[in-house]
Amino acid sequence: MPFTLATWNINSVRLRKGLVERVLREEAPDILCLQECKCPVDKIPVEPFEALGYGHIVARGQKGYNGVAILSRLPLEDAGDLDFAGLGHARHVAARLENGVVVHNFYVPAGGDVPDREKNEKFGQKLDYVADMRDWFHGNRPERAILVGDLNIAPLEDDVWSHKQMLKIISHTPVEVEGLIAAQEAGGWVDVTRKDIPEGKLYSWWSYRARDWAASDRGRRLDHVWATGDISGAAHSSRILRDARGWEQPSDHVPVLATFDL
Repeated sequence: MPFTLATWNINSVRLRKGLVERVLREEAPDILCLQECKCPVDKIPVEPFEALGYGHIVARGQKGYNGVAILSRLPLEDAGDLDFAGLGHARHVAARLENGVVVHNFYVPAGGDVPDREKNEKFGQKLDYVADMRDWFHGNRPERAILVGDLNIAPLEDDVWSHKQMLKIISHTPVEVEGLIAAQEAGGWVDVTRKDIPEGKLYSWWSYRARDWAASDRGRRLDHVWATGDISGAAHSSRILRDARGWEQPSDHVPVLATFDL
């Protein structure tokens, strides 16, 4: 039975619960994975989501920062969480569907502003987090799994507005890209979005700093949908809801969706 999955860094689920409701009503994904919920699990406003049919939730949260949640119309069970780099942050949660597919929802550290781990502790934490992802996938190679989330790295040249100008900007530096690709390869993950949309510029994030985000269009593809090789062929119909960046009080990220015939 096919299902559609969406991932979205919501940048405060309480502040933007109305936008979440809008996506659930208008796009009706079967599963919506949220990052940067910025609240404890018991403060997530689940009632309006349940009223729309999303009666299943698996989440990890913390006050004011980070936080990941999986909302679903399909039954699912909690499949645990991982604390890569030992940060003690709510940055990962997993859920298992009735068909055995495990959905991993990640929020990788952003890394601060200076791409030097000696001068910027946050950048070092980001690199360590991605390296731990690589090592865990290498030792626990996943099967029948989907990985989504704000990975805070735009790996390909067409995933940023200017490859040349972004090479020294965090999210597209060579060391980050190499680390993410190593993690991807260690788990045998297929980039579903780029499998479906291989050509052209593709973004899921636009900075709040831009006076007119659409006109400048200096975006990055930081939000990803991956699948293990054994089920990646079942994925199709990938799309990015660019228009959501122009909604009232938007997140700086927009939803990324894909459908799986599993």
